[in-house]
Amino acid sequence: MQKKEIRSMTLPELEQELAALNEPRFRAKQLFAWMHAKQAGSFSEMTNLPKALREQLAGQYEYTELTVVEELTSAIDGTKKFLFAMADGNVVESVWMRYQHGNSVCISSQAGCRMGCAFCASTLGGLVRNLTASEMLGQVYQIGKLTGERVSNIVVMGTGEPLDNYDALLRFLTLICDENGLNISQRNITVSTCGLVEQMKRLAGEHLQITLALSLHAPNQEKRMELMPVAKRYEIHEVVEACREYFTSTGRRITFEYALIDGVNDSPADAHALLKLIGALNCHVNLIPVNPVKERQWRRPSREKTAAFRDILEKGGIAVTVRREMGRDINGACGQLRRRYME
Repeated sequence: MQKKEIRSMTLPELEQELAALNEPRFRAKQLFAWMHAKQAGSFSEMTNLPKALREQLAGQYEYTELTVVEELTSAIDGTKKFLFAMADGNVVESVWMRYQHGNSVCISSQAGCRMGCAFCASTLGGLVRNLTASEMLGQVYQIGKLTGERVSNIVVMGTGEPLDNYDALLRFLTLICDENGLNISQRNITVSTCGLVEQMKRLAGEHLQITLALSLHAPNQEKRMELMPVAKRYEIHEVVEACREYFTSTGRRITFEYALIDGVNDSPADAHALLKLIGALNCHVNLIPVNPVKERQWRRPSREKTAAFRDILEKGGIAVTVRREMGRDINGACGQLRRRYME
């Protein structure tokens, strides 16, 4: 008999499970606190649960705990990158970054990715499988333990397309924000997507307060199709309209991620086209000078070209940030550390 995976269960689900074991309702809250607030590594650590119950739980349920394979620390800015192994041997990577506003963790939602974006190392080996909610939680929990510092912000922007793993993502958000667990504010969570329109609209209907970040990376349909295969399924104006719906439903400002690639999408004409595309939206643009990946030919533009691109958007009334590169000396870009390990 396959064991149920208990760390992905919500508190109401735990109450049902423990009721079936003839345990009082308060045991579910104790168990939830051990798994998510105290982040116990196993049932044996849950000392205020009866020993017989702990043994019964260990016999009937799988308890997900990730194993650290590698930890790298940047000598430049202190960014830490982690490679975690899961029970089946697959590995995922996560990043810890310290900012003035708090500690931010970027986590993966899939082992590999099937989206095929031309500038990304995460997708080179294709999609292996989706992560469970507990495997997503495990990245946050392990990083908190390893750094000894509270995680205040979470970005689901590592390996994988989060909305391609929609149900597990939603369960992760429910658990990470639960007041009986880590109690992270929804407003401190950003979820990235390359533009899966149906799932974006579905997410808008959840009426959450998370930030939605669209990986846009091009100012028009033609260039987006060159960079992102998903654009062949979803036309660029359709994707931007889904962003508008998300803002209308939630009141949350949209973030557009735009990887600047030298000679590809970084000209003044590209900036003006981008301004025309998104200028009417309540949005913020993250300009990301592309991280070089050895399997790809892309290079980042000069600082002067980047500044000129930014200035055009700002003069058009759009809030812009040029993302500070974090962890350049430790394979900071998405997918690089995992790929090196697999090779």
